[in-house]
Amino acid sequence: MARADDASPREDAIRLLARREYARAELRERLAAKGHGPEAVEACLAALVEQGLQSDARFAESFLRARVARGQGPVRIRAELSRRGIDEATARAAFDEAAGEVDWFALAAETLARRFDGPGQAPRERARRERFLAGRGFDFDQLRHALAHAWDDA
Repeated sequence: MARADDASPREDAIRLLARREYARAELRERLAAKGHGPEAVEACLAALVEQGLQSDARFAESFLRARVARGQGPVRIRAELSRRGIDEATARAAFDEAAGEVDWFALAAETLARRFDGPGQAPRERARRERFLAGRGFDFDQLRHALAHAWDDA
């Protein structure tokens, strides 16, 4: 069996992709960090895309689903996708795909209700809840909705 440092860029890429989806930019960074040359990495990535083994669209959809399951909002998810090298059009397509499945307002309310027992009486407590949701990546309208409706069924 070949040692990892003797592996081709393709072998290293396949090993990474076997664990989870990767964005093309992430895969490029990982392969470069393993010491593969830029030309070999680009050729490998092009072949992987052509063979359907790597897809930024598939990565974005998978990433979005995982982050929604964690209770993260659209602002944070978009920022993380961008940081991982996903362009705006691909991110928008992933969000459009999820539009029928994800109610961001309901997700904000659920996330808030799981973390806090109630809306809080003092302004300081309400501000803490607002910061929590903003940090999770929910926008102002989603935040206001969650504060008003998170404990409706309780």
